[in-house]
Amino acid sequence: MKSSRHPGSTYSRPVLLRAVLCMAVLSPLTAVAQDQCPPEGTDMSSLQLLKQQGFILDDVSARETLALGLLGCLSSPDPKLRDGIAYEALTEWLRGDQLAPAVRAQLRDRLYAMLKEEDVDGFRRSFAALVLSEVARTDRIAAWMSPGERVAMVQAATQFLRSVSDYRGYDDAEGWRHSVAHGSDWLLQLALNPAVERAQVDQILAALATQVVPESAHAYVHGEPGRLARPVLSIAKRGLLSEAEWTAWFSTLPARIGDPAQAYADSGWLARRHDLLAFLTGLYLEADQSGDAQIQALKAPVVVALKSVP
Repeated sequence: MKSSRHPGSTYSRPVLLRAVLCMAVLSPLTAVAQDQCPPEGTDMSSLQLLKQQGFILDDVSARETLALGLLGCLSSPDPKLRDGIAYEALTEWLRGDQLAPAVRAQLRDRLYAMLKEEDVDGFRRSFAALVLSEVARTDRIAAWMSPGERVAMVQAATQFLRSVSDYRGYDDAEGWRHSVAHGSDWLLQLALNPAVERAQVDQILAALATQVVPESAHAYVHGEPGRLARPVLSIAKRGLLSEAEWTAWFSTLPARIGDPAQAYADSGWLARRHDLLAFLTGLYLEADQSGDAQIQALKAPVVVALKSVP
């Protein structure tokens, strides 16, 4: 059990609660300022203390209001706020089943809206997708969304991944953006969910293909092929596609590299070839080492695709 006092701290949980409890007496949850960061009633010190104490916040109303308030920090250029506090706190509470379904729905809908907002710095949409992967996970663990809401989430997730054109990964000063990886994580949680049906799985695979070999001339260097492979492996494990269907899907990928006349004489062609080979070789190794027969069955279709790469 986590201690109520962080070692070396002079603050106890009651003191921390007083620092953030005023969040609970604001207007109703939907009225929380959407982009204020840190959220009203908090500052960097109180949020850091909350993190030190494992994001334990016993007051339910304060926790729920703060969860919604922290969404504004997902677009912060400060990685300590964006990644280290907002994302970590929301993940802790969602994975700990500390946010009621009604609050999860509010988070989901606000995050959907964030995907459509202007995002010059490239943090907002990427981290909205990452938190949506955690929202999707809660529905996978214990279903709370309706079938229609789940279909709508698959649509939102596939549209997001298809739309990614910002391929920035890690920056020494600003930390992660990583939209392709975050979108893949969202699709992973949906692919793992047995309530997501074959029609939606086909949507997921079609969206993944667009970023396995992105149209832009970008060579992945931040582990994106591995993250894109994870939902493919999860779908394989569910046994939803036959070997022939997998072969057909993989066979579409080499053509995405580009015009054969550009082979080895165009930087974009070379970048796309690099990305496809990284994806296919990683998948082959995962399938080869897996003890699951459904995943092992990917080896043959992957080999066919590898032999088709110029």
